[in-house]
Parts: sequence; structure tokens; C-alpha cells
Amino acid sequence: MIPILDEYVTNQYIRAFVVFLVVGLSLRVLLYLAEKLAVKFTSKTKTDIDDKLFERSSSPLTLLAILLALKVTLGELTFSEQIVSVLTNIIYSIIVVVLALLLYIIIDVVLMGLLKQAASKTKSNIDDSILSLFRSIMYIGLVVISFLYILSLWGVEITPLLAGLGIAGLAVALALQPILSNIFSGAAIVLDGTVRVGDLIYLDADTRGKIEKVGLRATRIKTFDNEYIIIPNNKLSDSNIQNLAQPEPKSRAMVPFGVAYGSDVDKVKKLVINEIKKIPHVEKDPEIVVRFTEMADSSLNFKAYYYVDSFENRVGTIDEANTRIYNTLNKAGIEIPFPQMDVNLKK
Repeated sequence: MIPILDEYVTNQYIRAFVVFLVVGLSLRVLLYLAEKLAVKFTSKTKTDIDDKLFERSSSPLTLLAILLALKVTLGELTFSEQIVSVLTNIIYSIIVVVLALLLYIIIDVVLMGLLKQAASKTKSNIDDSILSLFRSIMYIGLVVISFLYILSLWGVEITPLLAGLGIAGLAVALALQPILSNIFSGAAIVLDGTVRVGDLIYLDADTRGKIEKVGLRATRIKTFDNEYIIIPNNKLSDSNIQNLAQPEPKSRAMVPFGVAYGSDVDKVKKLVINEIKKIPHVEKDPEIVVRFTEMADSSLNFKAYYYVDSFENRVGTIDEANTRIYNTLNKAGIEIPFPQMDVNLKK
């Protein structure tokens, strides 16, 4: 490879090591200069996609340079043709894996980054779910293609293999029916918009939380206790789902309270409405309403209804509403009764 080395370095192993260092360092310097040049041209861009691409591709490119240096180094060593063939196939196989990884990084960072930017401008989160599903499919596709190409490198005839897979496809489909059912159910959930990443859903009294990811096989839900619930997609698609994020993030909250008999009902309503208006995230439209719902055994019962800008803020506003209602009623001298029973003893 480097003829001048033959005159000064007679030992083939030392010569191969020198070639490896020279070629490896040269390729890495070229990559470094190319990266700096690319950074210079992309520094004026408003997006951070290029920065993420350089950061994630740096290690695979370095590994690729090392593999190419090893391939060149093989030319300096005297091995049998069979050993050289095996070593070459090993290097090429690793190169295929690295190239597949680079392709995945490029698609994931560039294409998915652009799609995410477009999705962020829409009011719907369905785009995020589609991107998550597409990323999983892309990963599996690259793994399969890389595996088949590596088999062809090692002399394995893949045409009969593909034909055999076609013949065995029906049997595999039957064996993988539950998995395929989950995959198609996941696609249906995403495309139908039943649930989306970030939605808060209630399935039953024990299954509540935010959608973290709609995967190929299952959907991941993060509960209020910071725990994950993994639900197969086909089970989720067949469930009765209460989605608090749809048809819009705006959500209604209700706060019940009671006052003592003899209280001025109109005054109670006015005080409570004025206090709820002061709570952040409470919407003015629709207007806040306080209903006189019941003349109970020990109290006059009311319910305050109001809307918050997002379901994510509902719990916080309920806490603040209870606090404000209690304090303002106490300050106004309006008694807040509690359940009690009077017992009269006869002599």
C-alpha cells in the first residue's frame, strides 16, 4: 500500500501497524475537517437538526474509519486466501451494520426532525404517535435488510431463503397472529386518532395516566404514581377509553361545597364566582357557574363548575378553588357545616 515502507520496515506486522495508524489517523483528520467545514456552513441555520446529526454520527464515522483502515492493513499481511476472505467478510459485515446505523441516524435526525417541526405546528398530537410508530418500523426494516445483505456477503443464497419465507409466510402469520394483531391495532389507534402521545386517558378505576408511547406491540401509559402500565394494542383498541385530551385540551372541573341553613344563597354564589375568577388557567368562556343543588340534612349544597385551559391544570385548580372557597366563606362569616347528630335523652 505504501511502497516506501517496504524499504525501511521489513517486518510485515510492524509495517501493517504503521499503515493502520497512518490510514486511520488520515481518515479521522479528514472527517474532523469535513465536520468543521459543515459546522461553519450550518452555524447560521435556525434549527438544531444539523448539530444533533454531527453529535450522533461522530462515533459511527470514527468506527467506520477504523474498519476501512483495517481493510487496507490486510493488504500488508501475508495470510492464506481463505483467512483473508474470512477477515474481509467480517470487516465488511461490521461496515454494513455501521452504515445501517448511520442511515438510521440520518433518517431519525433529519427526516424525523423535520416532521416533528411540522407536527409541532399542528394542534393535534397524532403526528407524534405516527412518528413513534414509523421509527419502530424503520428500525426493524433496517435490521432485516442488513441481516440479509450480510448473509449474501458470506455466500448464503438468499433467493431460495426469500422463496422459503414466502412459502412459510402463512404458517408464520398464524403463529404470530397475536403480535400482528397488536401491530395492526397500534396502526389503527394512531391513524384513527383514538389516543395520542401526551393524552390523559381513563380506562377504569385502576388504569389512568398519560400516553407515553404507542409502540408496535403495546402502548405505554405513565400513571400519576410515576409508574408504567403496558397495555397490548389490541386490548386497548377494544377498551372503553375516556380521553380527557379530546376533542380539545380544555376541560371542565367541578367543586362541591356546602353552607349552613340560613345563609344568603345569592351572596354565596357571588363570593365563590369572584374567587374562582382569580385562579390561573381558569377560562372566562364558558362562564363560571355555581349551582344550588340540594337542601341536605345538615347543609345547603352547591357545586361550582368552571373550565380550565388544559386538562393538565385541572387538579391544581380544584385544589386552589377549594382553598379559596373555604377562606372566603370563613371571612364573610358564612358557616361551613359538618355532619352532626343531636341526641335528646328522655328521663
